[in-house]
Amino acid sequence: MKFLHAADIHLDSALSGIRHFGDIPAHVTRDCTRRALANVIDLAIAEDVAFVVIAGDLYDSDWRDFSTGLFVAGEMRRLGRPCFLVRGNHDAQSVITRTLEPPPNVHVFSSLKTETMRLDEFGVVLHGRSFPNRAVPEDLSLTYPAPVAGRLNIGVLHTSADDPGEHATYAPCAVESLAAKGYDYWALGHIHQRRVLHERPFIVFPGNIQGRHPNETGAKGVTLVEARDGRIVGLEHRSIDVLRWAQVGVDASGAETVADIATRARLALTAARDEAEGRPLIVRLTLAGATTCHAAMLAEPDAIEAEMRNAAASVGGDVFIERVRLQTRLPTALAAADLDAVAQLRAPFLAGLDDPEICTRLLDDFAALAGLIPGRAAPPTRDDLATLSEEAWQMVAQALAGEPAP
Repeated sequence: MKFLHAADIHLDSALSGIRHFGDIPAHVTRDCTRRALANVIDLAIAEDVAFVVIAGDLYDSDWRDFSTGLFVAGEMRRLGRPCFLVRGNHDAQSVITRTLEPPPNVHVFSSLKTETMRLDEFGVVLHGRSFPNRAVPEDLSLTYPAPVAGRLNIGVLHTSADDPGEHATYAPCAVESLAAKGYDYWALGHIHQRRVLHERPFIVFPGNIQGRHPNETGAKGVTLVEARDGRIVGLEHRSIDVLRWAQVGVDASGAETVADIATRARLALTAARDEAEGRPLIVRLTLAGATTCHAAMLAEPDAIEAEMRNAAASVGGDVFIERVRLQTRLPTALAAADLDAVAQLRAPFLAGLDDPEICTRLLDDFAALAGLIPGRAAPPTRDDLATLSEEAWQMVAQALAGEPAP
């Protein structure tokens, strides 16, 4: 007997963090979470699982319209076998205001109390409780009942567990307490990276099914669980994402031309493309190291970004650049001479404040910004500009010299 454990689908949530959509075809980014959920159902059918568990955040927020609910209902009818789900912080009972009657094969665990559902045909019982509200500070696992003797017991829980703070804290609980409950498997949700917190009993975060921004890198999917004779005998991660994200570093040390850096970028992007297993790949690219190209790249960041996009297009496959980060610096042997040149720019930079027109424009800009930022202190006066200009020069000098920002 097999079952599928999924979580954090965040249906219809938009991709975020992409500044440039112009060179990414619409079909690459459109409906990613819907297509990933359809892949979950395809996998469940292909593996002939007994049932599916969704451990919270099926939805990202309240439905924009009923098409979200209609899509889920259609996929659940296509599944054609039991699906058990809890609501998490994103789709808590108080968050989702639109509803549709779910297909008869779908059971949503109550938010009022912990429920136990039996699948006697497979010798399985499932225990679960949904979030009543977005914020749940208490340990919901304390309300879960003792295991049913002679059955494979599965706890379904949306929780931050004992995560140290990477994710927001909801329904926190200790791994040791979950293990002591006596269940055979804890199907957890909320943490977007796959984690096996404990074995025998198995306590598992499958991760989310689709990365949605540059920090959700790598393969995303579900956990396929196999049980035999009333015990768990195997876990397997299955990737079902339709789009992948990567953060790729390029060592520009010693490069004498931008063409040299572009060649290195192509090699790094080719390796990342191969790891994406044929999926479209969106990359955040970081150029680092000591290079004589440093000043030229700082002077024309748009040009270097375009060159990196050109490199991505040349590697084949659907590889796109989300952003290029410049963390290069001047080679040490040239640093002293170049720093002298930078120092000579300080006087003309600060002398700009001697021009009344420049001062007036700066003060107008500060006033406009202050009006856009709630709670911001009053904008600086003309007398404050001297202090601010010195701070500004230090930032400019560091950038020109290739030093990291403080």
